[in-house]
Amino acid sequence: MALVILPGLNNLIEDISEEKKLPPNIVEAALREALLKGYEKYRRTFYIGVNEDPFDEEYFSNFDVGLDLDEEGYRILSSKIIVEEVESEDHQISLIEVKQVADDAQIGDTVVLDVTPEKEDFGRMAASTTKQVLAQKLRDQQRKMIQEEFADLEDPVLTARVIRFERQSVIMGVSSGIGRPEVEAELPKRDQLPNDNYRANATFKVFLKEVSEIARKGPQLFVSRANAGLVVYLFENEVPEIQEGTVKIVAVSREANPPSRAVGPRTKVAVDSVENEVDPVGACIGARGARIQQVVNELRGEKIDVIKWSSDPIQYILNSLSPAKVDLVRLVDPEGQHAHVLVPPDQLSLAIGREGQNVRLAARLTGWKIDVKNSHEYDQEAEDAAVSELIIQREDEEKLQREAELRLEAEQAERAAEDARLRELYPLPEDEEEYGEEQYEGEELTDNDPLETLQDTDISAKEEKKR
Repeated sequence: MALVILPGLNNLIEDISEEKKLPPNIVEAALREALLKGYEKYRRTFYIGVNEDPFDEEYFSNFDVGLDLDEEGYRILSSKIIVEEVESEDHQISLIEVKQVADDAQIGDTVVLDVTPEKEDFGRMAASTTKQVLAQKLRDQQRKMIQEEFADLEDPVLTARVIRFERQSVIMGVSSGIGRPEVEAELPKRDQLPNDNYRANATFKVFLKEVSEIARKGPQLFVSRANAGLVVYLFENEVPEIQEGTVKIVAVSREANPPSRAVGPRTKVAVDSVENEVDPVGACIGARGARIQQVVNELRGEKIDVIKWSSDPIQYILNSLSPAKVDLVRLVDPEGQHAHVLVPPDQLSLAIGREGQNVRLAARLTGWKIDVKNSHEYDQEAEDAAVSELIIQREDEEKLQREAELRLEAEQAERAAEDARLRELYPLPEDEEEYGEEQYEGEELTDNDPLETLQDTDISAKEEKKR
């Protein structure tokens, strides 16, 4: 067959390569695969309404597409095995037929033949299939390259540019490095900051939250402005002591999207120093607050509390409720990590925070359940009695949980024992092989072979049961 001409083939490959940000060889491979799928569709159309499709999944595995970029066209090629008598014309060719052009041909050799159909015979259905498959393969290659490019990034924070808006999400352009092309990333509503102004071409620092492996039409990357990792990154960039390892961020508690609009975004950061002479809080705040102000500006005015971490839970809880002044911290249930914090009446609202935000963030930061109490009205005896009831309730729940776990372990052990007993009576082929290898390695099987004895015993038991 003659070469099927595709006018402008080279320009087509270049245009797709530039538009999809894919190397030309990737585009060529996708085009070859799409043309092959189109040929399969062309062949299947001959059986529509006549009988069942005779082609299985592997039927066209010996077919390929040859692109001729110089002549701007393609051929369909088929590799066929030389046989004495042909049973499948798509996979075999007779020795007599090959001998007409190659005297040295032998049975079992493989020849490649041009089986390209005429262009006008290809059909609309086959052409449509080619276009669909090409689009799908290009998307698959884009997704694969994005996954490989972004999955192992050392720096999860990227600079993103607003491209457009889809429903409540912002579609942003991000790049994995200098000179790398931009790819689209989605910033969902829940990961946006309420104080951000997402206008076209505006740039933001974003945290790479997820590289999706699920096939989807939209962006494969999901970024966040609300993730606590963004706060850590910003402090690392602004505080040299963190970069050097002198100061370390121990914990971060962030509420970037409060449940109520009356409450603004807020973050608490616990820091520590490996050197006694270095003040970790002062290092993060900087002279006249210069360092922390850079972080606040990037987060569009988000309130940030930097507190000193402590191995002493009482001191840590006290610090976490900053800027409120605390009279006393009582660890009423250390095992259950429950604490009562006593504050003066004028500090009560500050310690709790608007709609409970301050104490909520402190609890997340420390990992303790914190109840803020008025120190002037605190009845220790009554509070201890109430806590004792809670402790008894918690211990009862833990006891029930342990008993449930023990019952589950016992049931699993019983099932395992029963499975082992049944496999001894009715061994699987792999069990027999393993049994023979481990127990009788190097020994000859005799007439009193244990495996035969087990089978005889089992048969005898069944016959006895019948009687």
